[in-house]
Order: sequence, then C-alpha cells, then structure tokens
Amino acid sequence: MKCSAEGVPRRNAITLRFPISERFYAMNINRRQALAIAASGAVLPTIASAESTPVPVAGKAEHVISIWLGGGMGQIDTFDPKRKGDPKTKKAGSYYDPIETSVDGVQLCEHLPKMANLMERVTAVRSVHHDVIDEHAATTNRMHTGRDISGTVTYPSLGSIVTHERGAVHDGAPPYVLIGYPNVTRGPGFLGAKDSYLYLTDTGQGPAGLSRPDGITPDRQARRERFLTALKQSGKAVADQKISDYDAAIEQSLKLSGPEFGGVFQLDSEPDRLRNQYGGEFGQRCLLSRRLVQRGVRFIEVSHNLNFLNGAGWDVHNAGILNQHQLIRELDNAVSALITDLHNNRLLDKTLIVITTEFGRPPEFDSGGGRGHHGRAFSCVLAGGGLNHCGAYGVTDELAKTIVENPVSVPDFFATICAALNIDPAKNLYDGDRPVPITDRGRPIRSLFS
Repeated sequence: MKCSAEGVPRRNAITLRFPISERFYAMNINRRQALAIAASGAVLPTIASAESTPVPVAGKAEHVISIWLGGGMGQIDTFDPKRKGDPKTKKAGSYYDPIETSVDGVQLCEHLPKMANLMERVTAVRSVHHDVIDEHAATTNRMHTGRDISGTVTYPSLGSIVTHERGAVHDGAPPYVLIGYPNVTRGPGFLGAKDSYLYLTDTGQGPAGLSRPDGITPDRQARRERFLTALKQSGKAVADQKISDYDAAIEQSLKLSGPEFGGVFQLDSEPDRLRNQYGGEFGQRCLLSRRLVQRGVRFIEVSHNLNFLNGAGWDVHNAGILNQHQLIRELDNAVSALITDLHNNRLLDKTLIVITTEFGRPPEFDSGGGRGHHGRAFSCVLAGGGLNHCGAYGVTDELAKTIVENPVSVPDFFATICAALNIDPAKNLYDGDRPVPITDRGRPIRSLFS
C-alpha cells in the first residue's frame, strides 16, 4: 500500500468562476492578476479564496520525537533503494541490496531489517526537496526552521514552534528538550527565550544547567532563591518582553532542578534487556526520549552524531561510505526499538517520530567512492503519531535523483507535522507586528490523515 495524493490549491490564490454555456469555468489566478482583471471592468460573478477551499486536517498526536541525522543521510542507501551500483566502475546506484518490507511494494536497504518489519506504522516520505545550496549550515537551518536564512528575521525552529503552540504536557516538565549540542537553528528565534530548549549531551547525567555545583546544599539553594524573590519584589516592574521571558526561563529551571524531574535521566532503572535492544549511546538517547515523553515533554530532538563509527557520520564523501552500514544498523536498532517500546506503552499513536537530515546523496559516486550532496530529492521519515501510514509516499526516478510523483516541500513536511499535532499550519506567528506564517504556506500530506 502506498499513500495517494490529493490536489489542493495553493494558498494566496483566488478562484474565479465564470458562467459559460450554462457551465462554470474555473480559473486559478493570484491576487495581482485578480486586481488587474477587476480594473479592466470584467464582471466577476464569484470570487472565492482558495484558502477556504481545502478541508482542514488535524491529528491527535501529543508529542514529537525528532531524530536528526547530521551530515546528510543518503536516500538511495536507506529508505529509497534502487538498482545496485558499483563505486569501483563508477556505476551509479545503491551501495546495498534492497529488502522487502511488511508493506507490499515498499523496499528498504538491507541494513534496515527491523524497520522493514514495522513499515505499516511508518511512512518514508521519499519526495522531500529544497533549493538551498547543498552546504551543511544553510541546509541545517532550512530543515529546522523551514526557511532560508534571513538577514532581518531569526526564524524559530520547529521545536520552538510546537512549544509556542502547545507548551508542555505537564507543569513539571520542560516543553522542549534537545539531546545534542545547542545551536541557533534549534532555537526560538523571534519567539523568545520562553520557547527555547533544555539541552543535554550526556544521557547518564542529565542537563548540566539543572545540576547544582558541588558545595551548594539544599539550604543554601533555598536561601539564594529567597534572596532572588526579594530582589524582584523590591525592583520596578520590567516592561521588556525579553527580560520577562528570561525570568520565566529561570523560574522553570528552578522548578526542574529537583529530584522529581531528575529521575527521568536514571536509565539504569530500565530493564537490561530493553536497554540492550536500543543499543549504544544513540539508542540510549532514544530510550531517554521515551522517558521524557512519559514525563510530559512535548518536543524532543535526538541528534545522531556519532562520527567515530566511520569518521564522517552521515556525510559519506570518499572513504566515509565504507562503514556507512554501521550507522544504518545503529539507526535500525534504535528506531525500531523506540517504535516498539512506545507501542508497548500505548504511546505510539500519541507520539510522532520524525527522522530528518540536511539533504540526500546523489546516485553517482565521487572520485573516492563516496557520495556528494543532493537536495533536489531525498527522504524524511514519519512514524506513529496516529497517522494513516502507508510505508512510502512520493516516487523518485530509477536512481532516486529526481521526483516523479507527489513532491513534498520542506514547508509541506512541516505542515504535516503541525497538522498531526492539531496545530494550524496556516496560522501566523508575529515578529513584533510582522506576520510570519508558521510553515511558509505549507500543505499537509492529506492522505496521511484518515
């Protein structure tokens, strides 16, 4: 089974309907063209905004676990395999053999056998694309904010947008946790500090910012908090929103620094058998993300940046591709364990798993036998979240290089995530008085919503 597409008019278009021979002739034009027609004196019996034409879609997901594959996961070597290639003879094609999955007609790379057995709960969106220069910083920004870098606006990340719209599930949990290194592309942009993330890099210790330094006893911490409260009460009220947001972030951090929230990072309380199923450090990050979901965190990003496996991570130029299979197997173990674990805890329909990366890789091999960058057609993955999954959506050509059916822009992909969380992807946020559409006019993949 594969998802089908439904045609939806672009927003900001206007549909004009003219009675011709007792029928109606419909024409989609933009607003400027409509004004020109009106100025010419033409009679327009019916003018309808296309914004109101599509029936809104809304999912029931409550959480997002977003897995970031830094470096650029090659679609042709993972979720969109094609004919076998040969780096020695420079024959373009897949590096590995394909295997069948639990969904008829959908194949994966041979190093994703566990995911292959779960594809009825997964949709590999094979037709994601963007036109950003194939450079890591620019594309990392695009795949986190949904937009190009701007000289005038610092756009919020998807995690901060979800945080802004939905907040934490429970008061005793942060809304947004980053398991990886902090970066402006993951940040709140113009939304402000209150919609930012709490981050950690060591799953065994939790966020360093919530740990008290040695020598700071509970009594001493309590005295400091009383002094801070008295200091705030003695001063004048501050009208600056940035300062207010910063104070709110400090207040939340103080709430989360106690043992109650800290217990979520005690992974050794999980059964050894389950921890072994998840695998190494990346797997433990995925296990922690499940525990954070249970604690009430709304959005978790899990970074997969363990470059020591092949010296290059997912950026498989030259010899970096030789051990790429180790990264793929690690992804297979961890994500399949996460899907199964969430299902066993009755959390899979409430939790949308998202796998993204900067861009894909071309089918051709470079001079060293590896692959370059390719943003015109690549795969991102959705799992769980109560969606109507179909194994794969979108079709590329015989070498996974060009999209031939159902293209999905980055705004469309973001709109699908927002809709799954019952966030209106057409809503405007505001940078001061400036309206900024959440998804830059993205349209959800409607067939994923039953």
